[in-house]
Amino acid sequence: MLRVVVRWVFSLSLIAVGVSHFTDPEPFVEIMPPPLAPWALELVYWSGVFEILGGVGLLVERTRRLACWGVLALLIAVYPANIYMAVEGVGFAGLEPNPVALWLRLPLQFVFMAVTWWVSRPESDERKSVEG
Repeated sequence: MLRVVVRWVFSLSLIAVGVSHFTDPEPFVEIMPPPLAPWALELVYWSGVFEILGGVGLLVERTRRLACWGVLALLIAVYPANIYMAVEGVGFAGLEPNPVALWLRLPLQFVFMAVTWWVSRPESDERKSVEG
């Protein structure tokens, strides 16, 4: 049951953030590492598409495994932006950068990866661990 609740919260969060890439792309464009700046808006839109697809895909049992791999790839792909924000002290959405939060965000990405993996597992795994 916990896995189902976390899956829904995580998936809906992915979908909401993905939608925000289209409704308010500028904050995401601003955190793009300089070498990617020429394609920043396009990359923001593409990452938004994949966040939405990943969020929806994790909710559908038939697509859950593929969505898991897609979300993991996405989390790896956006990691350079997180590094850039921490190293350069770049705030998000016009907020004053908080160096502690920016550096804590780096290991948090691995927590998101673990959550992605966990919520994509079949519920039968949960029953086995409780029964076993």
